[in-house]
Amino acid sequence: MRIGIDVGGTHTDAVLLDGDCILATHKSLTTADVESGIMAALSALLQTSKVDKSQIQSIMIGTTQFTNAVVERKELAEVAIIRIALPSGNGFPPLSDWPDDIADAVGRHIYLCHGGYLYDGHPLAPLNDSEIDDIITDIRAKGLTNVAIASAFSSMNPEPEHYVAAKLQAAIPGVNLTLSHRIGSLGLLERENAAILNTALLPFAQRVVEAFHSALREHGFGCPMFISQNDGTLMSADFVKQYPALTFASGPTNSLRGAYKLTGLQDAIVVDIGGTTSDIGVLQNGFPRESNLVVSVGGVRTNFRMPDIQAVGLGGGSLVSEDGNRVGPQSVGHRLVQEGLVFGGSTLTATDIVVAAGLAGVGDPTLVSHLSPALIENARASMQTLIDQNIDMMKPNAEPVPVILVGGGAILIQDGLQAASTLVRPEHAGVANAIGAAIAQVGGEAEALKSYSSNGRQQAIDDVTGEARQRAIAAGADAATIRVADIEETEVPYMEQGVYRLRVKVIGEVATLPGSQSLREQRA
Repeated sequence: MRIGIDVGGTHTDAVLLDGDCILATHKSLTTADVESGIMAALSALLQTSKVDKSQIQSIMIGTTQFTNAVVERKELAEVAIIRIALPSGNGFPPLSDWPDDIADAVGRHIYLCHGGYLYDGHPLAPLNDSEIDDIITDIRAKGLTNVAIASAFSSMNPEPEHYVAAKLQAAIPGVNLTLSHRIGSLGLLERENAAILNTALLPFAQRVVEAFHSALREHGFGCPMFISQNDGTLMSADFVKQYPALTFASGPTNSLRGAYKLTGLQDAIVVDIGGTTSDIGVLQNGFPRESNLVVSVGGVRTNFRMPDIQAVGLGGGSLVSEDGNRVGPQSVGHRLVQEGLVFGGSTLTATDIVVAAGLAGVGDPTLVSHLSPALIENARASMQTLIDQNIDMMKPNAEPVPVILVGGGAILIQDGLQAASTLVRPEHAGVANAIGAAIAQVGGEAEALKSYSSNGRQQAIDDVTGEARQRAIAAGADAATIRVADIEETEVPYMEQGVYRLRVKVIGEVATLPGSQSLREQRA
């Protein structure tokens, strides 16, 4: 038995599953105190289902807290940034293209030293111990305990990062470290940025995870807790303490995985309509299609693995113009139940339009009976056109594709969509994101540049797969259930030795507590 919880900007959704059976669901407005909102959701699920908390095998949580910390420039720690790339790696120093406010928040503590590798695997320069020791001395003098380390082409050879990390750990007990090769992809600047953001979140991640653990213990839950990653998989609470940035964009990912679970469609477009925005993503083989573009997080360029999501300013709380020809992107968000017309407010929203059209039983319909048919028709057409246009942007080709509508705001789209070959509205679509969190498996991913001519293709794949397996186990996967989900091979041009960029993703079931049984197994 699993509980899935997804904390969004407007709503906190929760679901209790026994295997594939949905026993209870819950939706409430997100609270300022995220922990109390989660506990309220847990209590509501158990009360509705009459299930004892001792029967819960695991709890999966999707949270926006770490994304919000970056976007709002809150809870970020100062970071010492060590780039191992001299003599050639000083032309564009760390933080050069960062917005000033977030660069100030992380402290602008920049250190450059010799070392790293070239694209062909040859050393860029030897490491200089006295140089590294001087850097560590200055870091200690400043009292910094959070350090990001990025080495040139560490995807090819991470040894310089490991070497400097070992010296830091010996000199500064308890130092928080992020090694760039463990969190980013090819591209020194974006990988370095990803490592810096992750490091700045480490103290906050420790507080958040401990707060979750404390709340669960206080309410008598003894099961393990997992946090959603942005690739549709989970990681253990301890793993989150090391890699909080991997939660970025996990909300839309949960919705896509939930849509897959509810419909069984492995390849489709998913439209998740919330209170403020609609997130449009693509399912490929049951998992979100990943973006192959540089992703900006809070104004910082990174190369995290991220789902390919098109965010559209249309939700249940979107503002509607007087003539109905414009809907969104401005929204009342979570204030919909106070400001929307059908709830006694004075703001015309997208929800008011569908209620006035007689297509949804929300609030008091008499409060929107004065809206003109022309306004209602124009607004509905505007919403349909907006979603159609953005689906067309996400489709793999010009042919219509199956479209799955999920999210609490799915009531906004009542007619068929021109871009859809089939429009699917699954039961429990309003809590698809929580279902996605509940069903998620634990994943691990590794990437490297490998020369097939030196060691052979299969040996290269085995090496990278082994690294991905270790990461999955560290994230909380049951080693016996791990399987390869995806292998991506890209030949690197202009190299003589047949070098390939090799990425392997593995997934496995959650490693649960010994002796855990589902309710059905207990009844049997």
